[in-house]
Amino acid sequence: MCQDAAKTRNKDLLIAFLNELFRGRKIIADLYYNKNEHVGDTEDIGTVIFDLTCTADNGERFIIEVQRTAQDNLKKRMLYYSSKLIGDQAPKGNRRAWNYAISEVYIIVLMDGFAMPEAGDEKYFLHDICLCYRDHGKIFYDDLGFIYVELVNFVKAEAELVNDLDRWLYVLKNMSSLNGLSTYLRKPIFEKLFQLAEYSKLKPEEREMYNVSLRNKWDAESIRSSQEEQLKRAREKAMAEGKAEGKAEGKAEGEVIGKAEGKAEVIKNLLSSNKFSISEIAELADVTIEFVKQIEAEKAKGK
Repeated sequence: MCQDAAKTRNKDLLIAFLNELFRGRKIIADLYYNKNEHVGDTEDIGTVIFDLTCTADNGERFIIEVQRTAQDNLKKRMLYYSSKLIGDQAPKGNRRAWNYAISEVYIIVLMDGFAMPEAGDEKYFLHDICLCYRDHGKIFYDDLGFIYVELVNFVKAEAELVNDLDRWLYVLKNMSSLNGLSTYLRKPIFEKLFQLAEYSKLKPEEREMYNVSLRNKWDAESIRSSQEEQLKRAREKAMAEGKAEGKAEGKAEGEVIGKAEGKAEVIKNLLSSNKFSISEIAELADVTIEFVKQIEAEKAKGK
């Protein structure tokens, strides 16, 4: 499976998770992965570092970097990464015209199995940080933010999950031990996440077998959809031709007779195409199977 294709198909998972972390401050409508992304293809994805360019529902664009590894000097590293994301936006020339039009930058750290440095006795599982005044706490600059998710401090049981952020954190923390999803987690986005996690645990040969079966399923679905679309178009064409023929004949011999003969002509054309069965032609022309057989017999006699 192509990693780029897999990322495209599964970015709805990441968008949903990030939107929960922003808790309404930002609504991400789309995102794409930038160049410096390193994602493992197995269950062990130890060093995941990637940055994203996101588009909000109001058209705003901003950059997010996501980290998932325990590191020395974590806070300073995150400050460095954010500074680099800001610095890389500066053009090489004509900075006067650029006028420091810096995109918003957010650093998100999913702390899986390690704690917030120097947190002391604090047991917060979500640390939402921005630049603010030391004296009164009013926000000084809101376009640079850090969100640390400390999973070791998330201790809620399933029955205590009250919102989708709780559900996300519960699944992320307990995914390896989940054998299925309970009623508390029965939402399409979590079902897809669970299926993706189960896939990552497969052995290479099992994964290939799964991919083959999935491709066969997609091929069958594509054929079925194509056939349905073909039938739909043929039905619309047949009905249009039938109405046109019916109106033309109706002027001379009456509307009922005209419609019948118009449909008969359509049925002859469908029979000549050799693409449809008797029952399909009857459905397309909105007539009985007996009527189609009658036209077929007349056509065979050369009428």
